[in-house]
Amino acid sequence: MQSSNEKKVLIVDDEPDVTGTFKVGLEERGFQVETFNDPEMALSNFKPGKYDILLLDIKMPKMNGFELYEKIRKIDGDGKTKVCFITAYEVYYQSLREQFPETKIECYIKKPIQITDLSKRLHAELAEKQ
Repeated sequence: MQSSNEKKVLIVDDEPDVTGTFKVGLEERGFQVETFNDPEMALSNFKPGKYDILLLDIKMPKMNGFELYEKIRKIDGDGKTKVCFITAYEVYYQSLREQFPETKIECYIKKPIQITDLSKRLHAELAEKQ
């Protein structure tokens, strides 16, 4: 049974191995997790206020993580949902901030990451949000 204080996480990554591993590991650590491997499916199922934090892969087919974030932001009117971008690629954060100035790029997580470290990072990000 799900506890009302479990933090709800949405993970969108085109790699099923990543979403599956993250889901199992985070659920074992008390998170409630929903995953999608298709960013368009994630977008069509997104509901404002449903999640505490989103983990969005940056590089995906059809729609990258930044495009997905921009579309979700239009749906999530109050913008209270925290977003972390995840990537296995070397990212130059400053150039991304310049490329996407309207996007509040606050949280990046580099893959691969141990589940324990991911859980700690999500707890820290959610604590900052409050």
